[in-house]
Amino acid sequence: MKTFAVGALALATLLAASASQAQQPVQNVNPYRHGNLAQAQALTVQAFSSLTSAQMANNYDLGGHVGRAKNLLRQANIEIKWAAQYANYR
Repeated sequence: MKTFAVGALALATLLAASASQAQQPVQNVNPYRHGNLAQAQALTVQAFSSLTSAQMANNYDLGGHVGRAKNLLRQANIEIKWAAQYANYR
């Protein structure tokens, strides 16, 4: 049963990451319940915004590295949300 749950979680992560490909990370962790996680999520939003500014300042010519960094920030944002949800239900 654990193997199925891990596989389902991996699939959900992949689907969530691909669905959010064009979206900016959002802050959706309750800071009153999970202050540290909410702060970490706010930092992913801030970093994403700074990367967008860097792209614009360099005419979007940064070798694709900023795009990859933005994808990683989206994934981190999702994982932070899932960490908060896990803490809510354990």
